[in-house]
Amino acid sequence: MDVLERFYSVLPEYIPALVSAAIVVVGLYVANWLLFGRRRDMTEDNLFHGRIVMLLLTGLGIVLVLIALPLDPETESGLFTLLGLLLTAVIALSSTTFVANAMAGWMLRAVRSFKPGDFVRVGEHFGRVTGRKVFHTEIQVEDRDLTTLPNLYLISHPITVVRASGTIVSATVSLGYDNPHSVIEPLLVKAAKRAKLEEPFVQILELNDFSVTYRVAGFLAEAKQILTARSNLRAMMLDTLHDANIEIVSPTFMYQRQTDGEARSLARQSRSYWQPTPQAEDKIPEELIFDKAEQAERLQQLGALRDKLAAQADEMEGQLKKADPAEQSQLGRRIERRRKRAEAIADIIETYQEDEQAAAKENRKRSKGKGANSS
Repeated sequence: MDVLERFYSVLPEYIPALVSAAIVVVGLYVANWLLFGRRRDMTEDNLFHGRIVMLLLTGLGIVLVLIALPLDPETESGLFTLLGLLLTAVIALSSTTFVANAMAGWMLRAVRSFKPGDFVRVGEHFGRVTGRKVFHTEIQVEDRDLTTLPNLYLISHPITVVRASGTIVSATVSLGYDNPHSVIEPLLVKAAKRAKLEEPFVQILELNDFSVTYRVAGFLAEAKQILTARSNLRAMMLDTLHDANIEIVSPTFMYQRQTDGEARSLARQSRSYWQPTPQAEDKIPEELIFDKAEQAERLQQLGALRDKLAAQADEMEGQLKKADPAEQSQLGRRIERRRKRAEAIADIIETYQEDEQAAAKENRKRSKGKGANSS
């Protein structure tokens, strides 16, 4: 009985704190619904900003509940001092914690140096961006696998982004000093043109002990086919130089083999050397290698188009009130068309996200099944 009497006597003092906690919980639920629940077709950037807002609101809610607690001034001051010390410690140690990755993710979005679908090179990693999360960035590498890079790693290493408007594709080759550069350079330019590169040029990079290193490069307008373009350029270099009876080996190799001095190390031509390696009709390797990156880029573009259509519809609705009666019907039809297009795009994005979640769930089931069978 003493415990119950004491509980009932103390309860009124904690009513403000309990009411504050209930308000905070309801407020966080409403904020979560406003940020995430209303729209299921949100892009990763929208989700990122929403998570940051929810994190800040949660911290603010905790502070409000602590203020409402019936504590004496000394205890309350000591509690807030402890919270300040903990926050300071978290920030001080953020270089090795997830907080640093969250801050780095925020920085990357503020800088906007790359977006989903872009080719990036960070350290020894090269691939196309498939997603930007709060703590990490995911890229799809050349063997189609997915690599997860912490955001802290990205801001601490130089990031090279291949421009979507086009890039320079290049390759190097070492040839002997017995081949004049005045003969080699036009052949390499011809090889670049046959690889369908624009404005090709040749540079002499090094004068080695036994060979000269040349670099041939050209502009590739379609950056998404960079892997195929690199392969085609090297193939055209081989065929063009061999067709001109120029051997692509250093004199060191030639001196070490037993020959009468007339034999040449040339590949047999089984086809016209100016024709690139045939690919499957309407298929390029990059479509298979970077399939998830392609989907991420399409989602990004669809989300931007949806937002643009919605903004245009909102702007027209503002003009509708000031328009003449003769123009209102026309503006109304234009608004309706944009609304319908935005809704159709939102349905496409939502359908893709649902399919992706279902596929991920199915993959997890298969992984668990394999693990159970192996055990």
